[in-house]
Amino acid sequence: MKIRNATLFSALMFASASAFAMHCPADMKKIDAAMAKNPKLSAQQMSEVKKYRADGEALHKAGKHQDSVDTLAKAMKLLGI
Repeated sequence: MKIRNATLFSALMFASASAFAMHCPADMKKIDAAMAKNPKLSAQQMSEVKKYRADGEALHKAGKHQDSVDTLAKAMKLLGI
């Protein structure tokens, strides 16, 4: 019974980590699509969006998916998405 619970727990942990990993690229695509439409942002805001987008991608590649999602959310907020 304990082995079954441990196996189930491991599978759920892997699935949740994969879900976060898949969320980052989707957010990056949303940001890229919004930026392609030339949003009406100040130069400073556009600079911040680009920084958050780059930082989010770097965090994703480093395996820090929650930090990536949080950083990308800042860019999406500035873009209004």
